[in-house]
Amino acid sequence: MSLNVDDAEEAFTFKGGMLPMTVMELGCADPERIRQQLQSKRTQSPAFFQHTPVVLSVEKLDAPHLSLERICAACRDHKLLPVAVRGGTDPVRQSAWALGLGWFAPAEEPLARRLTSVEKAPQARSKTAPPEAAPAEQAPPEAAAVVGARLYRGTVRSGQQVSAADGDLVVVGAVNAGAEVLAAGNIHVYGALRGRALAGIHGDWEAAIFCRELKAELLSVAGNYKRLEDIDSRLLNAPAEVRFHHQQLEIKPLA
Repeated sequence: MSLNVDDAEEAFTFKGGMLPMTVMELGCADPERIRQQLQSKRTQSPAFFQHTPVVLSVEKLDAPHLSLERICAACRDHKLLPVAVRGGTDPVRQSAWALGLGWFAPAEEPLARRLTSVEKAPQARSKTAPPEAAPAEQAPPEAAAVVGARLYRGTVRSGQQVSAADGDLVVVGAVNAGAEVLAAGNIHVYGALRGRALAGIHGDWEAAIFCRELKAELLSVAGNYKRLEDIDSRLLNAPAEVRFHHQQLEIKPLA
């Protein structure tokens, strides 16, 4: 018996719409100040704080490193539901996606500029298509790129974000749970990686993540994600290398 798909009822359809949405325009990046003001507002208008969906606007902030997870937690604690972020740098956009939020370009940014920004790739690499095979020789994790690279010494603590917008990021220390590291190129962690690591944030398929001890909450290369529960337990708590290979994230032991 054959099933004619054309005659079957559609499971869904896409429709354009203009839904009413509250925009929460942030004037500071301090999660505790935001939490305190939310508490005050909730006392004044308790009816508003009833699972209201909000878009977090960060357009007025000059803060490349934003504790987006803690800000969202403060909102949810006061019965607001963040659904998307508007504006911000590439690290902010990647953080929004990692948290399962949508992202909107700044309201005043022309469409042509938005498309140019999305399509722009690091000059040192090509992202025309995902590689089907890994290069014959892989550079050792110590060989961080020189141009645009950032060296961070110390522990990246929970709620903290460290990024390298133009190249590789080298962390000489650990990345704690609840922390986030992002880079346009590779990420090298000379310690335990327990937080989130997002490499190739501009769409660089050749970026990679290297760490001395893998226990990451989330791994991403060029927007392709893998969470802790999806990682083979045999690879945890040991040196590891993460690359995009054969249309998926590949994690293997690092010799």
